Parts: sequence; structure tokens; C-alpha cells
Amino acid sequence: MEIYMWWLDVNLDTKEWLRENLRAEELPLHVLQGIAEAGGPHPGTAVAVLAEADWDFIETQSEFVD
Repeated sequence: MEIYMWWLDVNLDTKEWLRENLRAEELPLHVLQGIAEAGGPHPGTAVAVLAEADWDFIETQSEFVD
């Protein structure tokens, strides 16, 4: 599922962590849970939770005033 379909539902703490730790190779449990609860990929999926395009979105398209 594309990030723009669930990003608005991500809690503020998770968004802040992702913005402050762009392209982190490992995500803490609370961030993984925040993404999954918003409808994003779950940590148990075979692919990485966030793809390169997702990080690009977080860096360039997400607004800091959520």
C-alpha cells in the first residue's frame, strides 16, 4: 500500500521519529506499531516496512504541521 494512503493516520510521535531519523535501517517497535496501526505495512511482511519511495515521501512531501 502506498504511503500517502496511510500517512495521515500515523500518530504524531511516529511521524516525528521518522522525520528525525530519515532512512533509518532499523525502526523501533513503537514506530513499527504506529505504522501498522495507521494501515501501513506490518513488520511481519516479507518486504521492508518502508521502501525508498516511502522515505522520499517522508522527506519531501510530508508536512511538519500535522
